[in-house]
Amino acid sequence: MLAIGLVLNTLGIGLFCWAIIALAVYALPFFVALIIGMMTFHSDAGLIGAMLIATAGGALTLVLGQVAFAVTRSPALRIAIATAFAVPPAVAGYHVVFAVSNIGVPSLAWREVFASLGAVCVGGTAMTRLVVLAKTRPFEPDVVVEKPS
Repeated sequence: MLAIGLVLNTLGIGLFCWAIIALAVYALPFFVALIIGMMTFHSDAGLIGAMLIATAGGALTLVLGQVAFAVTRSPALRIAIATAFAVPPAVAGYHVVFAVSNIGVPSLAWREVFASLGAVCVGGTAMTRLVVLAKTRPFEPDVVVEKPS
């Protein structure tokens, strides 16, 4: 029974870590959807209306972020967009790793080190996934210029 418990705990923690990394890029749209949903619910839109508006707001945030990243050519603006999408997952990754490290790490200094590494990993993953999901397209059509021979 002990061996089964250890295996299941390891699988559970691994699944939890995979979910954090896989869903990191959706942290900003989720927070935007949550804020929009709470505002619409408190303005007496009803539960269904708040959920629909929140879902639309979160999806719109994700799509607009990816389109803005793909369309812009300025490296500074691209870094700003990617940072806006990477900061919320980094904060969430910091807090998750800090909470999980409370289980087996007695030193507060090492918990801070592990939490900081977790924030960098999760934030970097979110930034990388945003860059991969947004495909850049050139503004000009593909024109073949023939050289005179």
